[in-house]
Amino acid sequence: MDERSRCLIFDPFAGVSGDMVLGGLIDLGLDADWLKALVSDLPVKVDLSIEEVTRGSIKATAVRVETLESGVVRHLKDVLEIIDAAQVDEAAREWARDAFRKLADVEGGIHGIAPEKVHFHEVGADDAIVDILGACAGISRLGIERCLTRPVAVGIGWVVAQHGALPLPAPATIRLLEDLPVRESELEGELTTPTGAALLSVLTGGRRLHGDFSPVRSGYGAGVRDPSTHPNCLRLIIADLDERGDLIVMQADIDDMSPEYAPSLLEELFAAGAIDAWTQPVQMKKGRTGLRIELLVPETGREAVSRALFQGSTTLGLRYWRVQREILPRTAKTVEWRGHTIRVKASTSPDGHVHYKPEFDDVAAAAQAEGVPTLRAQNEIDQLLRNV
Repeated sequence: MDERSRCLIFDPFAGVSGDMVLGGLIDLGLDADWLKALVSDLPVKVDLSIEEVTRGSIKATAVRVETLESGVVRHLKDVLEIIDAAQVDEAAREWARDAFRKLADVEGGIHGIAPEKVHFHEVGADDAIVDILGACAGISRLGIERCLTRPVAVGIGWVVAQHGALPLPAPATIRLLEDLPVRESELEGELTTPTGAALLSVLTGGRRLHGDFSPVRSGYGAGVRDPSTHPNCLRLIIADLDERGDLIVMQADIDDMSPEYAPSLLEELFAAGAIDAWTQPVQMKKGRTGLRIELLVPETGREAVSRALFQGSTTLGLRYWRVQREILPRTAKTVEWRGHTIRVKASTSPDGHVHYKPEFDDVAAAAQAEGVPTLRAQNEIDQLLRNV
């Protein structure tokens, strides 16, 4: 039985920037007209261009966002308001919000000011808003729910910013790359930008590519420069990841932590690399009611998930053992309901029957926007899927 899951692999062999991610997504098959429509609805003044170019001997897609209004200064609150008003789904909205929060935290820490007071004159300029929001919405539109990364190339030398010359990788970039795999490069120039690093951090959560995979589609997003030393582009790969074997179950029992912290802890464990996670109440010594946390984790991700569990809970220890599993073949797709994009998981049973499961968060958000009960929206979407 097939035991693979669909994912998006970032291969930043020449670095990563926001416009390189957009170009890679277009090259993968994201509708260019959809991206232009999304950008035209934003309260930013930019010129968006998309063209096919070559970098080295590789055909790639170049997306360029030129800011038409200079001197615009925004704070985190201003950027978040733009994101909240954008016509994107909730998954994309949260990714974009998280990316700008990370940028604000890092910039504030470097300059010694509160994140709310950071002036987004560079990382929060109109082009960065388009890059980050467009990339997050584009990945969601392609039905991608899981992203992984290969090592990120960083260049050497210096870059001139508003505050003067800075060593590469730029201070903001290297902080944003914490917990991600980084590859030292002898190539001159800024290969990875703060915007690209923020997107990688939020979208992958530091999850690295391990094990075998089957490429489904690949695309290349072009960087601005075209050096003779290397193809200056980002490769994106939609792939089926082989998850057979090499899995472990991790388990911890906790009796001194409030259960209200469990949901956020599970989110942290998923971000660290857990494939699945669940909790259940247990009766512990001295009659105390405790919380059991169980996780399904790839063997290669055990250390990262263990670290997240110890850091995010009060447990003093954990148990783990190897397991095997069987899973149905799965794919991701999207459907349109009343103008809203709904992500759908499709699984195929051994007799060939396909079961569709719409993403509840998308259904609930679309129902709220249309002013109808969530159950009615679910029923209408189920009817659409039965006609697929």
